[in-house]
Amino acid sequence: LHRQAEQTCRQLVRTQEEHERLLQAAVEQAEGLEHNLRGAEAVLAERAAQLKDTQAQLSRNKLLIKDLREENRGFAVALQAAELKQKSTEEKNQLLEEQASALKQLIGKITPASLSG
Repeated sequence: LHRQAEQTCRQLVRTQEEHERLLQAAVEQAEGLEHNLRGAEAVLAERAAQLKDTQAQLSRNKLLIKDLREENRGFAVALQAAELKQKSTEEKNQLLEEQASALKQLIGKITPASLSG
């Protein structure tokens, strides 16, 4: 009975040692997972900051694009006005050229008549 008790005690000690090893392995695994989790959280935080910066840049770009569109609309209106003014100037120039040609013809007719008279 004494031998059986010692054998049972040794078996219990071995079982307890095995449980302690398993527990230690589980603790080490949990620590490794916690370390990995902290690393993943750091990477996610960095990516979140990058995305936030990118979103801010996109917002600034949208505002710049909006400003450029408004400026382009102003340029288009100014260009249209300049084109209309150029067309009007060309028409006036054509009229002046026609008047100058008519005056040359009139002077051409008057000059020989006044020289002969």
